[in-house]
Amino acid sequence: MDEEGAIGVFDSGVGGLTVLRQITLRVPGESTIYLGDTARVPYGTKSPQTVIRYARTCARLLTDRGIKMLVVACNTASAFAVETLRKELPLPVLDVIGPGARTAVRKTRTGRIGVIGTSGTVASRAYPDAIAQLAPDAQVFCKPCPLFVPLAEEGWTDGEVPRAVAHAYLDELLRENIDTLVLGCTHYPLLARVIAETAGNAIALVDSAEATAEAVEETLGRLGLGGNGLNSPQRHFLVSDAPESFSRVGARFFGSDLEHVEWVDC
Repeated sequence: MDEEGAIGVFDSGVGGLTVLRQITLRVPGESTIYLGDTARVPYGTKSPQTVIRYARTCARLLTDRGIKMLVVACNTASAFAVETLRKELPLPVLDVIGPGARTAVRKTRTGRIGVIGTSGTVASRAYPDAIAQLAPDAQVFCKPCPLFVPLAEEGWTDGEVPRAVAHAYLDELLRENIDTLVLGCTHYPLLARVIAETAGNAIALVDSAEATAEAVEETLGRLGLGGNGLNSPQRHFLVSDAPESFSRVGARFFGSDLEHVEWVDC
């Protein structure tokens, strides 16, 4: 595969494939290369210093393959490592938190915004900080929803169990009279229907994966980095452990079978 000029995307595991899926839908003519650091997942339990070290390793592996843009599709790495990567890399580095925050501010009518994510992402306060920079008067209410991750990976995205878990997590948040809810974890789009049913029609959902793909398209156009469309786009997947498991589970997140899955040493 010719990876020169591809969009590079990395995550700690399979969740970032929801971001990749939206990118391929938004800019279908662009080649992509995805790295899932499955040997060191999850990042959310690691210290900021460790996450930065992991992110540097992933970024170096992808930049060595000639990518033209890097998308950090991990909320934890977005919270702790993006600014470091932007200072060190000579190419555009996009995260998932900024685009999600901007979309939430654009959608809210009352300024009362809910954010759900992993415990690590919620503890980092990355979303409230990003929203505060855009809308200082907004009120942000966060709730960690750790069980959503294994439910998504096991394919339990509908039925009584995910609905019960959604109510257990969201009922408290809904009492804050939010009108917008940010899905602050790349696993959560798989549970979007259950989350939307629990939240109700009056609450606007913000899928950070969709928002990030929109930011990718805008950045490509603004910087003149879009492909010429003369070659067929390539999809390449790298993992640091268990490629068979990644292929099996990842197909649900990406929406189709994963081809060209390669093991790499991170």
